[in-house]
Amino acid sequence: MKRGKIGLSLAVGAAISAVALYFTFRRIPFGDIWSYMGTIRYAWAFPAALVIMASFGVRVIRWQLILGPMLPTKFWEAYHPTMIGFGANCILPGRVGEFARPTILARERGASFFGLFATVAAERVFDLISLLVLLAAVAMTVPIDPDFQQTFGSYTLNKETLSAVSLGMVRLVLVVLLGMILVSVGKTRNLMARAIIKSPEFIFFLSPAARDKVCKKACEPAVALMERIAQGFDMVRSPARIALCLFLSFVVWGLLGLSWWIMAQGCPGVELSFFQLTAAMVIVCFFISLPSVPGFWGLWEAGGIFALSLFGVAASQAAGFTLVNHVLQTLPVMVMGGISAVIKGVNLWSLAGSREEAGEGDG
Repeated sequence: MKRGKIGLSLAVGAAISAVALYFTFRRIPFGDIWSYMGTIRYAWAFPAALVIMASFGVRVIRWQLILGPMLPTKFWEAYHPTMIGFGANCILPGRVGEFARPTILARERGASFFGLFATVAAERVFDLISLLVLLAAVAMTVPIDPDFQQTFGSYTLNKETLSAVSLGMVRLVLVVLLGMILVSVGKTRNLMARAIIKSPEFIFFLSPAARDKVCKKACEPAVALMERIAQGFDMVRSPARIALCLFLSFVVWGLLGLSWWIMAQGCPGVELSFFQLTAAMVIVCFFISLPSVPGFWGLWEAGGIFALSLFGVAASQAAGFTLVNHVLQTLPVMVMGGISAVIKGVNLWSLAGSREEAGEGDG
């Protein structure tokens, strides 16, 4: 990513995060939050951190399964790029870590970046499906006050808002799944390739020579790119592999929900069940899907306080728990990502250029 793009990404993210932080904490006295944080029993952070790191171990195993048909990979070969990528998301703008992970593995194994990036996209689909199922399950079993609402800037956040966001995520998952299937099935992919190659013929005002040039410069590279992406979606052809990946996805998010519950044991006033805290975690995940500064500061706090308030947690206690839990969820990832970067000899700051380098190297 060029310096100007980095600056623009940081500026946009910082503006959104600043607004989120302002509207999140403007009605909560800082002294109350500070006093509450002094009552937290921080010893609970250690078992919670262990559970968080266990969830990343399961993530690595899931990525190995997705990679399998395209590029069989050993655990540590997949582990270090995974931790570097997630660590980079905590300190670099524009979610660079999503591009860094396939870039690192592509350099080491000489594989197609776009094929590897498709496996990361497949991972995100599994995550979205898991989060939506968890949210639906929690909504059916955990009572949420239908009259509760919270003003956030010009928005009113309530149960209807949450339902609308969930519906939007469902539509996104369906569109991405359809795209994965169309690209993965040989017959439909061939039809799409023929349509792309034939498309210049419909540009009637071009000469035959110009149409040939468009085909060679744009259409043929587009078909080649689609073939590389299809390699990353090869696992779609195996129902057993899909079922196992879905199971591991639920394990990942179940472990992360458990880490929230463990940390809550040391936080007075946050006396919520595992299912309630899992619901709060899912809501936060929807909030941080918006652009923000690295580490999702501001949007995480807005989502966390809103979610905990749904279950009757006082504002100062919700703010204190959310801040501490945010640090707990990101610090171990940053530390392990840094260790993996040292082991692999990767400069995290140089990863900001991974998108351009990957695109050039895969051409």
